[in-house]
Amino acid sequence: MKSRIGLALVALLVVASSAQAAISDPIKTDAGRLSGTTLPSGVRVFKGIPFGAPPVGDLRWREPQPVAKWDGVKKMDTWGAPCMQNPSPNRKPPNNATDQPDSPKPSEDCLYLNLWTKANRSGDKLPVMVWLFGGAYTEGGGNSIHSDGENLAKKGVVLITMNYRLGKLGFFSHPELTKESPHNASGNQALADVIAVLKWVKANAAEFGGDPNNVTAFGESAGSCMVAMLAGSPVAKGLFHRGIAESGGWGGLSVAAMTPRATAEAQALAPPGRGGRGGRGGPGAGGPGGGRGVGGPPQAGAAAAPAAPPAAAAPPAAPAEPAAPFVPPTLAQLRALPADQALRVAGGGQPVIDGWIIPEDLNITFEKGKQNPIDVIAGFNKDEHTAFGGATSTNTGMRDGIAYHARLFAEKQTAIGKKAFWYELTQEPPYEPGVQSLRATHATDIAYVFNNLDKPHMYPDQSSPKLASESEVDRKWADTISSYWVNFAKTGDPNGSGLPKWEQFKDRNAPPMYLGEKKEGPSAETLNALDANYKKILDQVMPK
Repeated sequence: MKSRIGLALVALLVVASSAQAAISDPIKTDAGRLSGTTLPSGVRVFKGIPFGAPPVGDLRWREPQPVAKWDGVKKMDTWGAPCMQNPSPNRKPPNNATDQPDSPKPSEDCLYLNLWTKANRSGDKLPVMVWLFGGAYTEGGGNSIHSDGENLAKKGVVLITMNYRLGKLGFFSHPELTKESPHNASGNQALADVIAVLKWVKANAAEFGGDPNNVTAFGESAGSCMVAMLAGSPVAKGLFHRGIAESGGWGGLSVAAMTPRATAEAQALAPPGRGGRGGRGGPGAGGPGGGRGVGGPPQAGAAAAPAAPPAAAAPPAAPAEPAAPFVPPTLAQLRALPADQALRVAGGGQPVIDGWIIPEDLNITFEKGKQNPIDVIAGFNKDEHTAFGGATSTNTGMRDGIAYHARLFAEKQTAIGKKAFWYELTQEPPYEPGVQSLRATHATDIAYVFNNLDKPHMYPDQSSPKLASESEVDRKWADTISSYWVNFAKTGDPNGSGLPKWEQFKDRNAPPMYLGEKKEGPSAETLNALDANYKKILDQVMPK
């Protein structure tokens, strides 16, 4: 009996000491002191940490400016607002950044990050992982529940999620913006947001137990594209040391040429319908909805009107006045627009060759081996195409293009002497009865990567959180995949005790690492056939 009591006391002391060992408040950052919240797991979470001044007024479309310093201790227990975007509450799944019960209202004041850590003290030197969400550059946020960082932090990393500006507030070129920029550049505001967070990590991560010299940027879809773009950016050199690209590369989902800033600037100055990519919708010619307006036949049963006398011949019409020339709005006028209207200006919405963050078409950068020397994991999902063509789609072209881009990323990093690991997620999550199974479609990887099977999933993943979290097989793969990601962040190698061996990428004709029960996907011959398209792109963009 005494021995049992002794063991119980030891256990209680261990629990108590581990709770006391958690990193303590307040934590000092370069802008001021802050405090967080301790979760039952012992993980500490800090929500809504500002990493840039609100990009409003004259700061709209500028790169992030320094945060105003504060006195006292700020309690960081509330999400910062996600950046301006359109909620989708009736979509399945909805927009998790805007449509959950605790989602803040989108705002232009949105440069906030969130951090999870289980470090015992500052200086523990845990690897830092920075998540870049997907959403076609138009939706998402660091507060999205599917990317809750607790389970990854429990495995020994400092996990950061962040907001970046979206749509035409996040990617917008204009000649006046370029002129006022100290870098003579404009167009990639969202990428500048990510760089600001990576610089914040360099300055502050150690206080949260993180290692600023061991940083992994990882993302999915648009976030994956941004990881690859920053891997090619001289401005991001040295700010992160490893990258994980889930379904996307520097050219987009598939390999493509990039848009020059001059083209983007011209689009911003173009008249509506003349090359400018203006806003969605708007009133039609006959009023809202494009109705006929006045006129039309009389109502049924109405008395006929008396016949009118013959009309006199009309005089010749005066010549039409020439239309006033289109005058594009000035930058000051664009900055004066309400934020929701700024999302609908002409031009913008996509990354460009801005001359600073992206100084040249990144196909050139990677082809010449000038990209940053980082180790990478790059991959795709078995059924990417069903997100775009539906459950019965057999047109795998989209999937194959994404797979090719992932393999190309692995090839290019290997060519400069860095380690690369190539994968295909084949695990098909369970779907509720009556819901069309899109199988391992676009975005299904996120629940496994974060080990968050029970959380609401990201669009277009319509699989069941309940069934997945009850499935032993899916729980196994979520634990395995999240462990691979954490191990890679720690050492540059995803392998670890008890995990299936993942071979380093060496041969483009070898199959990827299959993450799931199935071992199927595009053949090497299928992907190699896309070399011709890549060569055409290189011929188009390479200096003659």
